[in-house]
Amino acid sequence: MKRKNDRKLQIIEAAIKIFAHKGFYHAKVADVAKEAGVADGTIYLHFKNKDDILISLFEIKMEEILSRFHAAINKKTNPIKKLKLFIELYFKLIEEDQNLAEVFQVELRQSSKFLKDYHNQKFIDFLNIIGQIIKEGQQQGEFRSDFHINTMKIAIFGALDELARQWILSNDPKFNLRDVAVEMTRTIVAGLLPINTGDVL
Repeated sequence: MKRKNDRKLQIIEAAIKIFAHKGFYHAKVADVAKEAGVADGTIYLHFKNKDDILISLFEIKMEEILSRFHAAINKKTNPIKKLKLFIELYFKLIEEDQNLAEVFQVELRQSSKFLKDYHNQKFIDFLNIIGQIIKEGQQQGEFRSDFHINTMKIAIFGALDELARQWILSNDPKFNLRDVAVEMTRTIVAGLLPINTGDVL
């Protein structure tokens, strides 16, 4: 079983590189097999097709990302510090693994099966990390209570997601994600603070 899982992960890592460099639409299963150093038929022992590789890739990597976010954020008790850490860690992950970032930010959108048919529970779980931080902030009186958590968590993620995508597509050396993280933290937190609280950052 371990050998089978190791082979599957080997294929997943190869797929990340191929999808990032060639694009999901243009990449072939044979390209992934060659990069992974396995026969084409071996791919189909683990995956149904190219879309299945992409979805499995997403699930495995999102599980790792969720674990990393929970481990880091659970060390903090203050919701403002938790949100700051979430934003910093999000952009850090984008910068650390640019192939994976390319796949997540650009290539996932090329799969109609992923967009239309896949129940994206891992993404919901990721959004809920933001939602839980906001909920804690409201309960502790750190954040305003006059907005809907579901709306705000989507809005926050949407802003971070689009900035990350633009960073990937722009190739602009002046586009520094660490600076972006600072700016976004100030902007987002300022919008969540109770009126007349002042600058706490």
